[in-house]
Amino acid sequence: MEYRTLGGSGVQVSTLCLGAMMYGPAGNNDEAECAAMTHKALDAGINFIDTADRYSMGISEEIVGRAIKGRRDNVVVATKFYGPMGDDINMQGGSRRWVTQAVEDSLRRLDTDYIDLYQMHRPDPRTDFGDTLAALTDLVQAGKIRMIGTSTFPAELIVEGQWAAERRCLERVRCEQPPYSIFTREIERSVLPTCAAYDIGVIVWSPLNGGWLTGKYRKNSDWPENSRATRNIVSAKRWDRENPVVAHKLDLVEELNALAAEVGCSMATLAYAFTLAGPPGPSTVRGARGARTTAG
Repeated sequence: MEYRTLGGSGVQVSTLCLGAMMYGPAGNNDEAECAAMTHKALDAGINFIDTADRYSMGISEEIVGRAIKGRRDNVVVATKFYGPMGDDINMQGGSRRWVTQAVEDSLRRLDTDYIDLYQMHRPDPRTDFGDTLAALTDLVQAGKIRMIGTSTFPAELIVEGQWAAERRCLERVRCEQPPYSIFTREIERSVLPTCAAYDIGVIVWSPLNGGWLTGKYRKNSDWPENSRATRNIVSAKRWDRENPVVAHKLDLVEELNALAAEVGCSMATLAYAFTLAGPPGPSTVRGARGARTTAG
């Protein structure tokens, strides 16, 4: 396993990060299998696990916490806050009120004394980002979290955070987690150059573009049963073959499949190689739903 430094933090993380979004009812409710996948990843040298409070409404964090028992000191644990976690209107966002409660909830679910990387899942238009950083800085000083991160933030807000940290003597954001794949390369325009300028680490999510780059969605084949294409009723248009975007993706998938066959690898391997060889670094989040996924 290859390891890279997470921005300017000095922390070494594996180039593959185990994503636990599918741990729990949202994906795989078999905790024993989730634990086995986690142990297999750790045994393979992966030392980086990413989850969030919103994943299966906290159950993912609980599963991760139990799975790494006895190995906690060897794992860089990343989780996130922001999305609604209850009926109370204030149980969400980036306010000091919520951040201080959310971290305690995550610490309890993960059954740990500290979180290595605490990430704001999305920007909060209702809260000054500098105020959120001030609350997170207090958590760093209290030893509850080690590093601050963001996810899917635009370049201008990343810069605003760096300026606020310098102006108010706050902890800097050390990591940004944006979507990136062969199909989604928008971050190359401004987010990646911004992160490079401020020595901010980058962990990319959705390197398989929501399953499109696995090779299982093909132009002349039916959608696989129990896949995102057949289960995602709310976003049915995203999988409608008459949709020009979908039709274009299917054409590209055929070209990529031919390229993967030419070099002797799976399309998923080709997709991961693209993100790991490209400019983002240091890590790519690889989600796991079943044992076969981890083995790939």
